[in-house]
Amino acid sequence: MPNIASVLKTEISRVARREVRAETLALKKAVSTHRSEIAALKRRAQALEQRLRRLDKGSAKVSAPEAPEGADEARRFSAKGLASQRRRLGLSAADCGLLVGASSQSVYNWEEGKVRPRSQHLHAIAALRSMGKREAAARLKVLKGRA
Repeated sequence: MPNIASVLKTEISRVARREVRAETLALKKAVSTHRSEIAALKRRAQALEQRLRRLDKGSAKVSAPEAPEGADEARRFSAKGLASQRRRLGLSAADCGLLVGASSQSVYNWEEGKVRPRSQHLHAIAALRSMGKREAAARLKVLKGRA
């Protein structure tokens, strides 16, 4: 027959494990909630930092003295305009990049509006506007012949 002390001891340990399990479950839920809140706050802070950097870049451009040249107006750039010019000429992004002096990935990024072309490329893009399909094909042939 079991000793009353051993029965009491096993019952106390069983009840204690049950209580501990209930407490740790609540703590695990709280920790999980806190971790997800921290992750959301980190994402929000990162987005705000990116926004601040963009605003700083924008204010630097605005505060910089503008060049008195009237040539800047001729160097306007539109992402949709570049895409339509490329389609009008029947060029791939790689061919357009070859004509302009950039990579096909750069042309793609310009068309997506992710990046604005540098001034050296803006002149070449402006030259595309006055180019026809035949002239573009001829220039491509010459450029590909060099490579």
